[in-house]
This record gives sequence, C-alpha cells and structure tokens, in this order.
Amino acid sequence: MAVTVEGMENVLRPLIIVGGSLVLTLLVGWTVDLLLRRADRRHHETPLWGLLRRCRLPLQLVLCAALLRGSYRQAEIAVEHSVGIGRTLTLLLIGSTAWLLVRIAAAIVESSYARYANAHRDPARVRRVRTQVTLIQRVVSAVVGVVAIASMLLTFPAMRAAGASLLASAGILGIVAGVAAQSTLANIFAGLQIAFGDMVRLGDTVVVDGEWGTVDEITLTFLTVRTWDERRITMPVSYFTSQAFENWSRGGVQMTGTVFFHVDHSAPVEEMRDKLRDILRECPAWDGRDYGLAVTDATPSTIEVRALVTAKDADDIWTVRVTVREQMIRWLTAHHPYALPRVNTADAVLPPDATRNGSVPRPARATRGGVVEPPRTGRG
Repeated sequence: MAVTVEGMENVLRPLIIVGGSLVLTLLVGWTVDLLLRRADRRHHETPLWGLLRRCRLPLQLVLCAALLRGSYRQAEIAVEHSVGIGRTLTLLLIGSTAWLLVRIAAAIVESSYARYANAHRDPARVRRVRTQVTLIQRVVSAVVGVVAIASMLLTFPAMRAAGASLLASAGILGIVAGVAAQSTLANIFAGLQIAFGDMVRLGDTVVVDGEWGTVDEITLTFLTVRTWDERRITMPVSYFTSQAFENWSRGGVQMTGTVFFHVDHSAPVEEMRDKLRDILRECPAWDGRDYGLAVTDATPSTIEVRALVTAKDADDIWTVRVTVREQMIRWLTAHHPYALPRVNTADAVLPPDATRNGSVPRPARATRGGVVEPPRTGRG
C-alpha cells in the first residue's frame, strides 16, 4: 500500500506542478486580455490597450517559464538531467522576457505615433515623427536583443570563466572591431542623424542618382527608395549624409512644374495661353495656385514656349504636366497645324538689292550625294 501511495505521488506531483503552471498561465493570459479589451472599449481614442493585446503570447510564455523554472525541482522529473532542464528553462525565460519587452516598447511607440498623427495634420511633421519612432523602436529592439543574448551566454559556466580574459582584451578587441566595422558604425550614426536631423523622412519624394521615387523604408544601416515603376533602390544611409540629393517634400509638398513646346515662329502664343487656362480648369490635379505661358527661347527654325503649372504634390504635378503636354499638342494639330515645327524647303526670300539690280540667283538644288550646290548668279 505504501508503494502504491508513493507511486501515485510520483505521478501526481509532476502533473500537479506542470498542469498547475499551464492552467495558471492560461488563466492569467485570459484575464489580462479581458481587462485590455475592456480598457480598449472605454478608451477607444487611445490605441495603446488594443496594441498591448499583442503581448498576450509572450506574457504567457514568460509566466509559464518562470513557474516551471521555480518548481521543476519539486516535480522530480528526469532528475539526472535537472541541470540541463534548468538551463533550458532559464534560456526560455530570458528569451520570452526580451520578446515581451520588445512587444511592449512597440505598442508604446505605435500608440504615441498614432496619437501624434491624429492631433497634427501637417504631413511633413507626421512623416518626421514616424521616421524617428521607427528608428527608436529598432534601436530598442536591437539593445534588448543584445542584452538577452549576452544574458543567455552568461548562464553557461564556460562563458563566465572567460569573462575575465574577455575584459582584459577588451581594449584591443574594441580597436580591431572599430576598424573592421567602420562603415557599419558610420551607417548607424548616419541613420540616427537622418532620424533626428530631419534630412529625409518616410514618404518623402526624392531624386537620387537621377532616379525619382519615394522613401519606402529607413533602417539604421540602409534606406530604400521606391521608384515610379515599382523598383526598389537600396543604398546605405551614409549616402544621404555625404552626397547631394533632391528632396521634393522638404519645406512643403506643393510643387511647380514646367512643360516645354517647340513650335513654329507663326504659332499663336496668345491662343495657346488661353488654351492652357482651359486645360488646367478641366484638370483635377491642378491646385489652382498659378499658371503661365511664355516664349523662353528662339532658334532659326522654332521658338521655345514654356508652360508653368502648379500642383499640391509630386504625383499631381506629374499628372498636370503630361495632361497639358498631350492636350496642347492635340489642339495644335487639330486647329493650328501650321504652328507645328517643320523643315522649310521653300525658296528663300530675296533681299531687296538683289531684285533691284536684276541679278536673280537660282534656287539651291540638292545633288544625289546630298550636297547642296550654291546658287549661281549672272550668265555663267
């Protein structure tokens, strides 16, 4: 009977300890989630409580690992492997704690950004804050990850024993690592400079190496630009602190664009100016701020006419420019075809002196080789 009671105790003890830890973990997780849902319904203007619900899984993992780590010896399961089980539970506890901290930090950062975006309507300021909080979140995640890995390594006795020698050689290793990771460190500091120096932000329209696109992602080491044809250009962030680039969103997103036309000297400039006004009035992308049309250059065969248009951002200015170019050329072709550029093959107008003296030069004629013979005057 004593053997039976002892055997039942050996079976029930692990079940009670392990099962109790799991049940308590599930109960605490369910309770916390219920409280967060109620808080989210009461304070729907603050997204923090809804974001914190993402922490339920890492919270349950932390709680379960902590309960098992503190009671696994009483369970008397695999006593001969108790050291390995204890170290495994410790590693699990450290990793889950780091996961929980990253989730909490992400929830706080995203909640702060959401409240700021709702309170401010300036797109430039909102993009600047979004860039900053994104990099802050990644820095926090990197720091927590490094500390967690270091804590895991220190759980091994061999690592603790090697700590003294590592500290003794830290100066030499620091110099070597600094030389080896010079470009990486430069990119990291450049990323922080971009985030808090407000040089470029997520969503900004930039021109880099002749490529026009939108800043799609910023990390501590690289930046991604999404071009108009959906390509992704990835470059180190140090490029933006050492090279010149165009930021069309800096200081406001409103833009002024130009459209150039090469037309004949007889083109009706005044009518083109009126037609430009009519085109812009029917173009939804035009913001109505300004427009204009002027002759900016003249060549022996054509004149250069510049149309000036405005729009609220870079995307709309592109739409306005292509619309004006297409409809103006179509209108000229339909109503004023003589205004289009052409090659003049008519006889040249004679100067008054040549006509008065009676020496009329013959018109130039082209030979088979394409060489134009000069006109011959007189009887010869």
